[in-house]
Amino acid sequence: MFRIKNDARFWDRMARKYAAHKIADAGGYERTLERTRHYLKADDKAFEFGCGTGTTALKLAPSVAHITATDISGEMIAIAREKARAEGCGNATFEVVRPEAAPWPDGAFDVAFGFNVLHLATDRAAVLASVRRLLRPGGLFISKTPCLKEMNPLVRVAVPLMQLIGKAPHVAFLSAEELEHEIAAAGFEIVERARHGSRGKDVRPFIVARK
Repeated sequence: MFRIKNDARFWDRMARKYAAHKIADAGGYERTLERTRHYLKADDKAFEFGCGTGTTALKLAPSVAHITATDISGEMIAIAREKARAEGCGNATFEVVRPEAAPWPDGAFDVAFGFNVLHLATDRAAVLASVRRLLRPGGLFISKTPCLKEMNPLVRVAVPLMQLIGKAPHVAFLSAEELEHEIAAAGFEIVERARHGSRGKDVRPFIVARK
């Protein structure tokens, strides 16, 4: 719990700066959105954890009946709500919630999203179990996760040093193979795997998994 609170404080401090950042690979991001929309239906109830400042939730909201987007950072959620009001988006709700402690009943959602967040989860097994619980039978979990084991080895040195001085949150070093194994072990069937990066080596596998 201490680590989660510490990470929440980190993201609270970073929220405004994070909101100002431009997407590094806009082409890859658009491909991810397009492929995600392929799986969505107009009457779907969607859930997102680690939504940050709500950019992706707001882009996917027109494709579903309602999206409930969550983050552990109150500052991130405050910005997401500001953006939703500015855009006039009425079918997106933003809440400060830890995914492993989500208060909604079993089977409340048709689809769940976890974009660029699984490597930040302090207890991925608990998060994945909670996501599976929230999905109806046959529901989909769609994710895209940086796999740091596939990055430059210098990252493995730099990240712990940044954490020591409060410049980085908890980060797990995963390979795509390990990530798939964890998702499958949580009771999901992987139905699609892809890489959407438009330049260089893409270390963020896009995975669609069915409950």
